[in-house]
Amino acid sequence: MFYCYIIYSEKLDKFYVGSTENIETRIAQHNAAMSDFTSKGIPWKLMYSEAFGSRTEAANRERAIKKKKSRKYIEYLIAANF
Repeated sequence: MFYCYIIYSEKLDKFYVGSTENIETRIAQHNAAMSDFTSKGIPWKLMYSEAFGSRTEAANRERAIKKKKSRKYIEYLIAANF
């Protein structure tokens, strides 16, 4: 399985949208400062994820969410998930 995910940094009050094959490992990498952008917002908390059968589908969903450039849309996805 591949995943599109949204994590949140309370410190920065920002969301980050990404895609990965192993969501637990990827979030651990974000929280271990292995990415320049996310290193500034540690700790990151998983807020949303969607599972897909292929890397392409997960990456396409990531791009679709980012293309909207809308915090309200991200907040809607998170609220609808709970």
